Amino acid sequence: MYSSQQSPAAPAGAAPAAAGATPDEFRAALGQLAAGVSLLTAHDPEDGEDAGMTATSFLSVSLDPPLVLVSLRTDSRMDELLSRAGTWAVSLLGEEHRTLASRFAMKGRLGDRLLFADAAWHRGAHAGAPLIDGALATVECRTEQRIPAGDHTLVLGRVLAAEVPAPGGRPLLYLRGGYRTLG
Repeated sequence: MYSSQQSPAAPAGAAPAAAGATPDEFRAALGQLAAGVSLLTAHDPEDGEDAGMTATSFLSVSLDPPLVLVSLRTDSRMDELLSRAGTWAVSLLGEEHRTLASRFAMKGRLGDRLLFADAAWHRGAHAGAPLIDGALATVECRTEQRIPAGDHTLVLGRVLAAEVPAPGGRPLLYLRGGYRTLG
């Protein structure tokens, strides 16, 4: 036994502990955690264009007041847009939205106009951002706080509106590097 102030001795010949997990080790470990798939959208106030990004790092933070959090790669197109646009929206995707999720997850695309072109959506009344028709749920948000966190920015949003258009729908999940469904 050892006390909370002592650490166990390393076995003879063992290498010293690494300073931290490598990005590949971290990705492999967290890839075991299933996450819901959502589409984060915003309307650019400067050029009037709509933008979207598939996100699995979206979560509820508080019920009173209603707050959510989304994690964005620092200096990404969406991070830059949300630094200027005060409002945004999230559509929680169902298993029938797999193709849509894949399109908005593509890296290096030039614009989103064509990605929205054949998607069924409507403009949210509070954020002015696209909301996906048939989504399991949608929320419209106003940015409350931006928090630098390593190579990401955490965006804390106050929920302005929340709807559940497809309460019996089946969620689209992301697990071990791919989209999955329940059952």
